[in-house]
Amino acid sequence: MSRPAPRAVGALLVLPALLAGCFAPGADAPAEGEQRLALALAFPPVAALSPFSDDAVLVTRMGVGETLVGLDEAGDPTPQLAESWARVDDRTVTLDLRAGVQFHDGTPLDAEAAAGALTAAAAASPAPRSIDGLGLTARAVDEDTVEVQLAEPDPLLLQRLAAPGLVVLAPAAYGDPAAPDPVGTGTGPFELTELRGASGATLTADADHWGGAPELDGVDVTFPADAAARTAGLRAGELDVAVNLPIAQLPTLTDTEVLSVPLPRLVSLSLDTADGPFADPGLRAAAVAAIDPQPVVDGVYEGRADVAEGLFNDDTAGGADRPAVALPPASDPAGASIRLATYSDRAELPEAAAVLAEQLRQAGFAVEVVVAEYATLETDLLAGTYDAVLASRLYLGDTGDPVGYLAADLTCAGSYNLARLCDPAVDAAVAAAADVADPQERRAAALRAEAAVLSTGAVVPVLHERTHTGYAPSVGGLATDPFDRLLLTAETTVGE
Repeated sequence: MSRPAPRAVGALLVLPALLAGCFAPGADAPAEGEQRLALALAFPPVAALSPFSDDAVLVTRMGVGETLVGLDEAGDPTPQLAESWARVDDRTVTLDLRAGVQFHDGTPLDAEAAAGALTAAAAASPAPRSIDGLGLTARAVDEDTVEVQLAEPDPLLLQRLAAPGLVVLAPAAYGDPAAPDPVGTGTGPFELTELRGASGATLTADADHWGGAPELDGVDVTFPADAAARTAGLRAGELDVAVNLPIAQLPTLTDTEVLSVPLPRLVSLSLDTADGPFADPGLRAAAVAAIDPQPVVDGVYEGRADVAEGLFNDDTAGGADRPAVALPPASDPAGASIRLATYSDRAELPEAAAVLAEQLRQAGFAVEVVVAEYATLETDLLAGTYDAVLASRLYLGDTGDPVGYLAADLTCAGSYNLARLCDPAVDAAVAAAADVADPQERRAAALRAEAAVLSTGAVVPVLHERTHTGYAPSVGGLATDPFDRLLLTAETTVGE
């Protein structure tokens, strides 16, 4: 994928001496002329990089493992290890494997190996989220064709196969079927040759990769959870790439570029429609009219986020028209007292809540802001203890589909309905969208459901977040993946 032109930001800070050397790679120093990249990922492995765990995304971000199907920026399925497919019926698909693919241990990818990987995933406890409880079965039709079937009709079957938990590893990886081992068994441009617990990993380029030999010779990976340490490693030149940098750290970088990629992650204000002041549609409309996201984007997020036109960003909308929103007439707040809650786990939310609270006060509301860690707040958030909740929510998830978010967050039966919204028109629009299989038509149906939600005033979209990756000026060819699943590619380079 192409990347935006690099740009440097901010002013230099001095690296604390205690951080110096903390990113020294486990491998020997590169030989003369060898291209090795030093990469810091934000989350250490919790299950030895088993794809049947939360480690799955690390496997794909490092370019070690690949799935049968990928996702484009709008969430539509694209070829990966399968180069084509056909729907047999509403719960069955056949996939034709790409020719010439081999695992890092030298064994060829065939239909038996692909079906075996999917069968192991379906049997895992718990199974990867994208297929958990769906009764997935897989079988080899012939040497190059896999049939995948679910127990019930599902328009998202192909998208489910793109989830990182369904990477296809060599048969040797499944010695422990509950915890497949990706060391030496992937198909990506980089072979995982060593995993050092939660501290680091060594990757070696696969010269025989089906997409062509990588530009890099190898990668040395560390997993520092502390964002300040990742930033310091970049400033010191000990790292070439560091991911998930908080906005507050970016001004400390000068000789480093920042790649900002829009994410399908919405920061929004949910208003309690069941009890309290915002049970009144007119007061919800008044709150919607009071909120101006631009000062939050410009001030709190320093311009490194995007004002939300709706629940979904433009990539998710995929060029489909957004239907008009029709709010009820606004009522006079007349000093209505509201409690607005947010959590401190995401650094920008408390400050954003303060800005929005002041806007609501200017409109005539009396506002109390409550800030705590998410774990402390969650039960009360779902119970409707607060009149308004400022939260950050990933709305595409494992399948790259917006309809699941709508169903979970904004319907009567939704399991994460912070607005406690129960509106027949919304439920009908979401149910209609859930039945659509064609990706373009499904996006259009999701936007109709979005308009139904916004017309209730239950949710005020504020902004869409971006992920921020710092990299040395000599680095090129990083993937700009809105699903945050890909980073290193065969085209990734690092110079002097």
